[in-house]
Amino acid sequence: MKMSKANNSYIRIRGAREHNLKNINLDIPRDKMVVMTGISGSGKSSLAFDTIYVEGQRRYVESLSAYARQFLGQMDKPNVDLIDGLSPAISIDQKGTSSNPRSTVGTITEIHDYLRLLYARIGIPHCYKCGKPVSRQTPEQIVDSIMGLGEGKQLKILAPLVRGRKGEHKAVFESLRGRGYVRVMVDGEVVDLDEDINLDEKKKHEIFAMVDRLLLKKESRSRIAESVEAALHLGDGTLVVEGTDGKRYNFSEEFACADCSISFPEVSPRMFSFNSPYGACKVCGGLGFKQELDPELVVPDSTKSLIEGAVAPWEPATRAYFSSVMDDLAEQYGFNLSVPFEKLPSRIQSLVLYGPDEEEVYVQRRSRRWNYYSTFEGIIPLMERKYREGDSDETRIRISRYMSTRPCPACGGSRLRPESLAVEVGGKSIAEVSDMTVSTSLEFLGSLELGEREKKIASRLLKELTSRLKFLINVGVDYLTLSRYANTLSSGESQRIRLATQIGSGLVGVTYILDEPTVGLHKRDNLKLIRTLERLRDLGNTVIVVEHDEDMIKSADHIIDIGPGAGIRGGRVVVSGTLEDVISCPQSLTGKYLSRELEIPVPEKRRPGAGGKIVVRGAQEHNLKCIDVEFPLGTFTCVTGVSGS
Repeated sequence: MKMSKANNSYIRIRGAREHNLKNINLDIPRDKMVVMTGISGSGKSSLAFDTIYVEGQRRYVESLSAYARQFLGQMDKPNVDLIDGLSPAISIDQKGTSSNPRSTVGTITEIHDYLRLLYARIGIPHCYKCGKPVSRQTPEQIVDSIMGLGEGKQLKILAPLVRGRKGEHKAVFESLRGRGYVRVMVDGEVVDLDEDINLDEKKKHEIFAMVDRLLLKKESRSRIAESVEAALHLGDGTLVVEGTDGKRYNFSEEFACADCSISFPEVSPRMFSFNSPYGACKVCGGLGFKQELDPELVVPDSTKSLIEGAVAPWEPATRAYFSSVMDDLAEQYGFNLSVPFEKLPSRIQSLVLYGPDEEEVYVQRRSRRWNYYSTFEGIIPLMERKYREGDSDETRIRISRYMSTRPCPACGGSRLRPESLAVEVGGKSIAEVSDMTVSTSLEFLGSLELGEREKKIASRLLKELTSRLKFLINVGVDYLTLSRYANTLSSGESQRIRLATQIGSGLVGVTYILDEPTVGLHKRDNLKLIRTLERLRDLGNTVIVVEHDEDMIKSADHIIDIGPGAGIRGGRVVVSGTLEDVISCPQSLTGKYLSRELEIPVPEKRRPGAGGKIVVRGAQEHNLKCIDVEFPLGTFTCVTGVSGS
């Protein structure tokens, strides 16, 4: 092998001895797609990850200031004499699945960040109660809107002070008198403030200050502007205009629904982040789920009676107490403790699990010295209280066995607060877009009908979103939703998503090192992955792939076969060159399989099996469509299909 290569064209490795590597000298071409192959344990990962990647990272850290290095820690130099021509290295391995419950496909690809910005800039806020659009208007815009109601109309300009609140509201009237106002509208009727106004304190009332009454004419614009300013000041940024026909027009300086008296925060990107207190659902804290006691775990076998131990948390140590409690309940409500739990009336089941609806139920408690009565709160409320207030970790761990993860009842699993979900683009909230698959969300964004102003604002954002979504489609994960939790992804899915993210970053001059990216990938999607890696190379990067897949090996610009055996029998470069070089090398096992000199024989006979079978009926986990399937016992059974099927 020739060693005199230009530094700028090759990564030169001399004396690599990490793990089982046998003092390897090697030149790897830069800006090419290079596949390192060989039998398992031959030293491929030792060369790619433990030598090239570690040295690249170590040099990057050493280039930083001493202050920055103290936070990153000291990295050991790999056992190698020399590496030249090395550029910053990024590792994309099979262990990259995030365990953070706050990470989703949208956040790790940064698509959600662009969606947040899109919704903050062109989203249309709506009231989350009545569904009406909500917008902010300047006083000048409000005047323009009033002038547009039609010349010759008789109008009242009102400042809302009280909406749907009980009380006499004497202080409101006194304040208006002190400010010089003459009339108010109380519950739809105009009343002089000189009168003694007595309201029923037990009823809800609606009070507006009468700021002005006028006939709408062109020359009255300045008067309307003054009245609007006064009404906005008095009504805390809101005002109401009422015509002689009783029709009302609501206006607001802020994002607020005048009909529902709901104010909205400033529409900003952080409002759409479930990792920010400004956007996260207040009930689940932005997780989208809650740990709750599950009745099916509390009563795992409903064919048992209460006496037989239908309620699982009734451990022997506390069973005597609960038995006495159940005796009292059975006597008060007239049910039989020996009847299977599933055959008890639903109201009795609810009473045992959740306690009484309204009235308090007293049960007798017995101790060694005396008997006394206490209220019965229900098994599940009792366990929730002990879990919440208990000081013992052991108690919490014991109770957690009867808990399951359920969608948050407040946000329905969307993770966001109601105000955030009420902002729409193209008639969809950000949660609805995130729940779409990658391919469907791309279609949705491509079909948006925007005005000229919105197009100018959103053009760059839509271009970036479209680009990143296409990258995900190109790596074969178009079936995933953007809201999919990152910790539910397979290692192959996670690796391909990280690969798409790196392409989206547009970095050049980087050495990417990948660990068997075809693992978990169907042959149908192999070509998509290969094209993606070629695109990464074409940007101006060096792509090193540790791989066994035949399609990947044949697509490589350069192949390095490590071997010839595993462990101490490996650690050498068998051949480094083109596909033809590998096939023609007599020492290369990889070449022999590529040339079909060696093959894995297809069995002539198949085992009939042991006769039994594992039967699955109505499987509905994740995307399974209530399938029925049988697995014969004593056989080698293969389950296959496209990735994500």
